[in-house]
Amino acid sequence: MSPRPQTLSDADLLDGARRAIDRVGVMRLTLGDVAAERRISPGTLVHRFGSKRGLLLDLLRRSVSRSAERFAALRAARGSAYATLLGLADHMARHIPNAEVLAHNLTFLQAHLGDGEFRRLAHAQSRAMRKGILKLIRDAIQAGELADCDADRLARVVQATLNGSLLQWAIERQGELASWLRGNLAAVLGPLVRRPVRRAQR
Repeated sequence: MSPRPQTLSDADLLDGARRAIDRVGVMRLTLGDVAAERRISPGTLVHRFGSKRGLLLDLLRRSVSRSAERFAALRAARGSAYATLLGLADHMARHIPNAEVLAHNLTFLQAHLGDGEFRRLAHAQSRAMRKGILKLIRDAIQAGELADCDADRLARVVQATLNGSLLQWAIERQGELASWLRGNLAAVLGPLVRRPVRRAQR
């Protein structure tokens, strides 16, 4: 007898998990919450991922594996390397519609850093993010959009600015998150931006 066809892929189920986390937070999350997002039984999730922990680990693994793809898509949409750097602010904000969702995401990180496997994946995710930022900075320098500088150091500063700005906005909640992130990022990059030289009028 042939096995019953699977109507939902693992990717579909992980998308449901992401929405459930945004809705209830990782601490309150149950497999029932994820199952409700896709109108399936919790047993299906147990069969696919083994447990809530297994599902969350796969969610992080997918995020790490998609990092290069996300940067490539953003670069294709924005064009120049510098525009793509600023576009990181809008990209991050698009996935955080309100302060409650941001709080759930921060809780996800805090709750799992004590777990060695989760921490290794979080580290890999951080490195992948910085690798993408570093490439954009080097491309921007080569294109003459940014002045020559220590690209590795600037990549760390840009990443810290984005991550720190998320936490700062979660506390202060001033204006739109995208504008908050973009403003802080532009302030960091601003001194390095090369502006066209105006020709003297005759």
